[in-house]
Amino acid sequence: MSYCILRVALDTPLDSCFDYRWPCEPGAEPAVGQLALVSFGPREVVGLIVGVGHETDVPPGKLKSALAVRSQLPPLSLQWLALAAFAADYYQRPLGEVALPGLPKNLRVPTTVNLDRALKKMDKLDAVHDATPISVPVLNDAQQQAADAIGGASGFTPILLYGVTGSGKTEVYLQACSQVLEREADAQILILVPEINLTPQLEGNIRARFPGVMLATLHSSLSEGERMLHWLAAHQGRARIILGTRLSILASLPQLKLIVIDEEHDPSYKQQEGLRYSARDLAVWRARQLAIPIVLGSATPSLESWHHAGSGRYRKLELRERAVKDAVLPRVRLLDMERDKPKDGLTSHLIAALRQRMERGEQSLLFLNRRGYAPVISCDACGWISECTRCTSHMVLHKPEHRLRCHHCSLEMRIPRHCPTCGNVDLQPLGRGTQRVEEGLQQMFPDARILRIDADSTRRKGSAQAAFDTVHRGEVDILIGTQMVAKGHDFKKLTLVGILNPDTALFSQDYRASERLFAQLMQVAGRAGRAARNEGGSTSEVLVQTRYASHPLYGALVKHDYDRFADSLLDERRGAALPPYMYQALLRAEARELAIAIEFLEAARDVGAVEGITINDPIPMTMTRVHNVDRAQLLVESPSRPALQAFLKEWIVSLREMKSRVKWSLEVDPLDI
Repeated sequence: MSYCILRVALDTPLDSCFDYRWPCEPGAEPAVGQLALVSFGPREVVGLIVGVGHETDVPPGKLKSALAVRSQLPPLSLQWLALAAFAADYYQRPLGEVALPGLPKNLRVPTTVNLDRALKKMDKLDAVHDATPISVPVLNDAQQQAADAIGGASGFTPILLYGVTGSGKTEVYLQACSQVLEREADAQILILVPEINLTPQLEGNIRARFPGVMLATLHSSLSEGERMLHWLAAHQGRARIILGTRLSILASLPQLKLIVIDEEHDPSYKQQEGLRYSARDLAVWRARQLAIPIVLGSATPSLESWHHAGSGRYRKLELRERAVKDAVLPRVRLLDMERDKPKDGLTSHLIAALRQRMERGEQSLLFLNRRGYAPVISCDACGWISECTRCTSHMVLHKPEHRLRCHHCSLEMRIPRHCPTCGNVDLQPLGRGTQRVEEGLQQMFPDARILRIDADSTRRKGSAQAAFDTVHRGEVDILIGTQMVAKGHDFKKLTLVGILNPDTALFSQDYRASERLFAQLMQVAGRAGRAARNEGGSTSEVLVQTRYASHPLYGALVKHDYDRFADSLLDERRGAALPPYMYQALLRAEARELAIAIEFLEAARDVGAVEGITINDPIPMTMTRVHNVDRAQLLVESPSRPALQAFLKEWIVSLREMKSRVKWSLEVDPLDI
């Protein structure tokens, strides 16, 4: 029996692949892209075959044999392997740490039972595809031009679809998809959304439009069995439309012909743990790799995409009017809280507007991006406040649960009966969260149907969709919500949006804060007035409570003037040498003591001096301590992306050779600094 050498990538921090021996006849070697079961230390693990040959540098006495090859699963394509290799190279991670987590968990376990069962289910599925769409609405001229431009695009064509809220971007996506599916018999289309709670509505629209086309969904709320079935449908080319969150960009799609990224500006597309990749950026690279069109849609594009469109790298298509006839953008008014003092967090103008909408049978939305009852409780006698003992953060009051909870480390405790410092029993909540606003509204409007949607009220699986369905059925008068309600939802009867406490973001040290705040406010404002006005119906309105009514950001919001606001931010970024005119990487260090983390970063700074690369001094992170771990960071910058990448490749080798007591990580293109 002759043998071949399998080069296998494993999910391990070690930046190398591993050689294993496998018995095979010449010409019958396993294929690159297949999965193999191997022994690694005391464990049996599944790895990815990335090379097959007959030579190895491993001494014969140390060369292990692979235990099994998963030949029943079609191998991952060379294009998919190239995507994983690019992500590993760009984000400075081992190949195995990128490729293996991109696969369903049930494919990465030693047993083949789950795989065999799933493949049998796939074999029973009807392979007939009918891409004929049904119930296709007529588009307005701007929508039709955009759909034809996308559907008729060929080669690598990055398109920024810039459309105001309610302009019908989803319908443009669907009709462009229809053109691609009808033109190419085996075409697959990937549609990305930023959050899981946006998938049910879009999934329903896709299934209703294309009942004869298999749809696969990929997101973290699926059970492992469901995820594997949907992944296999995509991998085998059976699913022609794949809808998912950021993890779906790493799905195996052998016939991918179009990528659509909805709400492309959303920071949720950036993974914040493990491999800190940007699904949006990987999608653009994947489209270039495959020479296919990609659409980035948003009412408030990221400054990076806006810059690319302005420089001609992206083609810009515009939808300046709402899609529904007679539906207009809501009027935005600023309520000066210095003049109109709020009662229970609401000004008299906002209370009157809520009452008016209730009398008309219309819906209202109060947006407050702060869950819980109050951000903190305090003692007036001695100044004690409810601080987390494990984080540099406050314990948030959750009154219905009678608990204080840290939103960073999840520490919980009962609400103290008296001040732990001085014994004062009169402890007061400071500030307002969604729970407190809900309580105040129930007292103001005892007959109103009030619903709160946030991470606390939608913890159970399916509860978020059930809550949104209640709103869509018109069974809610006043909706209170966090960013969960700010985008993607089409509430037909909603004519009033009240925005509470947006001012805190104006003074953030994060240079992206104003960009994010404006996008968030524009998105939530866009929930109002999406349907045509009925005779006698009120004009849709957005009321923003603020103490800084003269701030330029609010001035641009009143005018719905994203263009000028984005251009002004780009001018600021250019003058300050910030992205997209500068490329960055962030080295983070964690230790039991802050001094240890700082010491490591100082040593890292000293070994990395290179001309053309700016290495800033290490500083504590804004949230310095989380779960009893102190954190610090060091920012690296360069005006050249290739120069930064070349530096990082050399630097990370030096970092791995440094002996230290810290846990460190490197993030390329960080969003939070």
